[in-house]
Amino acid sequence: MTEDELSATELLVRAGAGEPSAVERIFPLVYDELRRLAHQHLARESDGRTLTTTELVHEAYLKLIDQTRVEWTGRAHFMGVAAIAMRRILVDRARTRQRLKRGGTSVRVPLEHVDLSADERADLVVALDEALERLRSLDDRQVRVVECRFFGGMTEEETAEALGIGLRTAKRDWAKARSWLYTELYDEPIS
Repeated sequence: MTEDELSATELLVRAGAGEPSAVERIFPLVYDELRRLAHQHLARESDGRTLTTTELVHEAYLKLIDQTRVEWTGRAHFMGVAAIAMRRILVDRARTRQRLKRGGTSVRVPLEHVDLSADERADLVVALDEALERLRSLDDRQVRVVECRFFGGMTEEETAEALGIGLRTAKRDWAKARSWLYTELYDEPIS
């Protein structure tokens, strides 16, 4: 672990213990990583997006520092929660766009379409979020793995660490969740 990672982990543990100044000191240590994560999220968006990388980082950070009931266990845990916060922000924006353009009706859009319009992209984000919520009722851990891997851009090892599970479990959950989501979004099983 680098000195910054140790410092961030120590500050997160202090923040979880209720030390307010620790939360403020975390941001500079994780800012570049949060920007990378936000950039990955926004790279999947179409050109019609209304949110910049910096705006997404700052919105997510405001949600993160407002977490009073979280006992941060370290940097990986923090980044996992950051991925979830960014997902929620993007889903909320997609739902707003959908509500404004189409009156709130959902349309399933296949994931393999590369050239999605902004409206279709909003539909896809909402459909994926709804599928994840259905999966949550079956297996919450698989949803958390998807959030770390897909939305957080984490490796299998980072996902396992963030969730406090074994690497084999993380790999198995990732494979199962992808298969389940594919079936939900395409209405057909993977062959």
